[in-house]
Amino acid sequence: MIIRKSKDEIATMRRAGRIVAQALKLIENEIKPGVETLSLDFVAEQFIRKSGARPAFKGYKGFPASICASINETVVHGIPSSRRLRDGDIISIDIGVEINGYYADAAATYPVGLISKEAQRLIDTTRSALEEGIPKCVEDNYLYDISHTIQAKAESAGYSVVREFVGHGIGREMHEDPQIPNFGLPRRGPKIKVGMVFAIEPMINMGDYKVEVLPDGWTVVTADRSLSAHFEHTVAVTKDRPAVLTVL
Repeated sequence: MIIRKSKDEIATMRRAGRIVAQALKLIENEIKPGVETLSLDFVAEQFIRKSGARPAFKGYKGFPASICASINETVVHGIPSSRRLRDGDIISIDIGVEINGYYADAAATYPVGLISKEAQRLIDTTRSALEEGIPKCVEDNYLYDISHTIQAKAESAGYSVVREFVGHGIGREMHEDPQIPNFGLPRRGPKIKVGMVFAIEPMINMGDYKVEVLPDGWTVVTADRSLSAHFEHTVAVTKDRPAVLTVL
């Protein structure tokens, strides 16, 4: 069942979303060659807790950190560690926050130092796929209108979209119905209604769409070890227009 949120609930999620956006901005300013991903996790957790919120990922099904830090071929769920960023890397940072019983979730992919034109194009295309998918979050559109828009953007650039991991509803739980794939035919799936809130998150690979999970049970990498990028926003469906909750 897709749970629709009231204006007050969405307002609380907007508070959580603003903290997510602020934490991402703080981390963006820390990303440079030589930095350990553990230090990025520390920056995020300290800020989230000082803001009166809770890092939603820490302890979720045993996840050991407050952020996901996914480098190069890692698609999602990278665990922060003593690994140091290197010039030319790309890194996807995913952050979830809970405040007063409500969640918000966002992600972005960043360059480390000077990156290749090919890597920058992947980042730009993935960001654009999210930006083009968000306007589809309006009443009486179909859920897969979002999915189709993202897929079309990615594949028109010669990339592939991950099938095994998808976006999701969000609210009192970090993961709620519906699942929101980044691929599909338009005018399929449930109709979108005011009060629905979605975490839309294209995960786009430079190579094949297939992925595998490493032995740690969390880290998801591209099967062919090609680069992957990930962007995400929490978006509420309102009477006027889609409301992106994870922005400053």
